[in-house]
Amino acid sequence: MSRIVNVALGQLGPVQKIDSRASVVQRLCQMMREAKSLGADVIVYPELALTTFFPRWYIQDLTELHSYYERAMPSRETQPLFDLARELGIGFYLGYAELAQEGEQLMQYNTAILVDKSATIIGKYRKIHVPGHFEHEPWRKFQHLEKRYFTPGQSFGVYQGFGGTMGMALCNDRRWAESYRVMALQGAEMIFIGYNTPVHNAPAPQHDDLSLFHNQLSVQAGAYQNGCWVASVAKGGLEEGVDSIAGSLLVAPSGEVVARCTTKDDEVVLGRADLDFCAVYKRTTFNFDLHRHPECYGLIVQKKGELLAADGQPWTS
Repeated sequence: MSRIVNVALGQLGPVQKIDSRASVVQRLCQMMREAKSLGADVIVYPELALTTFFPRWYIQDLTELHSYYERAMPSRETQPLFDLARELGIGFYLGYAELAQEGEQLMQYNTAILVDKSATIIGKYRKIHVPGHFEHEPWRKFQHLEKRYFTPGQSFGVYQGFGGTMGMALCNDRRWAESYRVMALQGAEMIFIGYNTPVHNAPAPQHDDLSLFHNQLSVQAGAYQNGCWVASVAKGGLEEGVDSIAGSLLVAPSGEVVARCTTKDDEVVLGRADLDFCAVYKRTTFNFDLHRHPECYGLIVQKKGELLAADGQPWTS
């Protein structure tokens, strides 16, 4: 008997600076109701879903900066989302900025949680491939200060839920082959990814026309090369003057797109995922036990970067 998970892509349109958390949660709840009416088992929301994408600003005041973070989950503002999930019997994935007290230190993470149908948090992931820059760079049209505002996480885990083995990633993680492979080696059958991706790439504007293509390419390659489903969901549209791609999609282990959003607004699209379909690839072309040669891959972990032939210097972004 097939193990079917009905996955709702819960794409968000822009969240402006003036929008309160309560108003955003209200939007998320409305989308959750729609997802349930379509028969969804789980709805996937974007990265940093509760606020505007604040890393686009250089914020020196710590009180202002920390106003964008959550100190607990659920929080008072997000409790209605958990209550509704329990009432409807639907799970969700949610990305947000997290403040975590670790000993004497207050740590800042870009975080996602996975919540089951009883509204219990069954998994937490902290973004590892944190992009952008650390220092104030006023020459940019807008900044991308994730490296300043977030400490990288430490591991890609997998979690049991919705009848299978689930993994989580965030935004830039989707571009790195290692993200998918480490979860696939732990048996991941479905990976949830939330993202915020601007159309304009300040250091490499040549990429601007390819932003949407690169997004889909990364997700399709990750799904196919690891024999797993990938649900990747955006916050898109014109937010505080910055245009972001949307392009939320559900990709099968075959690499085929089986569901996608077509707007840059709040949108819910349902996809049907058969977890047993993973075996068609995990037990044939990508049978790791049979075909992988990890003894030949040592360079992947022995070296962090490379030397570019063009200038003979390590490349940093």
